[in-house]
Amino acid sequence: RCVEVFYIYFHAGRVEEPYVSITKKRQMPKDGYSEEIEKEVGQAEGKLCTHRSAFSRASVIQAFLGSAPQLTLQLYICVLQQEITAARSIFMVLSLLSIVYGALRCNILAIKIKYDDYDVSVKPAAYLCIFMWRSFEIATRVTVLVLFSSVLQIWTLPVVLVNFFGFFFYPWILFWQSKSPFPENIEKALSRVGTTIVLCLLTFLYAGINMFCWSAVQVKLNDPDLINKSQNWYRLTVYYMLRFIENAFLLLMWYIYKTDIYLYVCAPLLVLQLLIGYCMAVLFMLVFYQFCHPCKKLFSSSISEGLLSCFKFLCFICKPPKSTVLTDKAEVKSENTDEAWSSSKTIDSQKGNPHQSVSSNA
Repeated sequence: RCVEVFYIYFHAGRVEEPYVSITKKRQMPKDGYSEEIEKEVGQAEGKLCTHRSAFSRASVIQAFLGSAPQLTLQLYICVLQQEITAARSIFMVLSLLSIVYGALRCNILAIKIKYDDYDVSVKPAAYLCIFMWRSFEIATRVTVLVLFSSVLQIWTLPVVLVNFFGFFFYPWILFWQSKSPFPENIEKALSRVGTTIVLCLLTFLYAGINMFCWSAVQVKLNDPDLINKSQNWYRLTVYYMLRFIENAFLLLMWYIYKTDIYLYVCAPLLVLQLLIGYCMAVLFMLVFYQFCHPCKKLFSSSISEGLLSCFKFLCFICKPPKSTVLTDKAEVKSENTDEAWSSSKTIDSQKGNPHQSVSSNA
């Protein structure tokens, strides 16, 4: 692909192309109006766009199936050996940047896939927010996994398998619940077995991404494009809440069972820093969706409204039923009535005692 890209780039414009294709894109709405723009795309430009999309997808695959396990392993070795060499630190920084870049490309791909009809331009502030969001999220997640695995090696595999297979089977469960027909239009040359293998590889990548960070591209097997194009704030909120609880639990287990290699580490401060780092990732994510998202004008509801509705829903779930509350109030009222009735009888009996003593004396 690289050789073909350079060949097309340096030979573009020398020979007149036999035909061009016309693409139609909408501009972002301004004052409620959206204009449609037509653009001619030649063969060379179309091929370059295809290769650029392929490079973006390859960077995502390389980041989460290559750099993420590599960074986790290198940090684990550094923790056990209690030594960070210069070469190893350089490789870890490069791996972290590779993962962050892959997550950033995943966000941009998700935006362009969901809003394919619009001419999307991402501003530098949006890139900065995504970079900070993904850096804090991935760095804290990898550190938490390494700390937990360094003290409880036996339980590392169950934690990883539960996370991985949970995200791997989640799109398949939604697909089986929808009772949709098996997707046949992925590639005409593929058989049913080949299509199944492609879908399994897609969900494998989806699970690998969600092991370390939120996947901006949500897989939906019953959709023709295999991508969920709706903006689901509930799923986003549930993911980050569960991930925060999981990180806190793993850090608690590490704090309880930490060994002598952490003798000179201030454990409470490290736990606090990691939790604050994850909260910083969530903060940058909220800033991105609220202010810097290139298509925020197309949202049916903002991130603040979505989170508010999520919290209301969670409060409604946690709130006891109304009938139970009324029953409790009725029981309390009856108890108060019984107490008042018994106290009044006691007072009457006490008032009646002098009359009884007078009559006995008489």
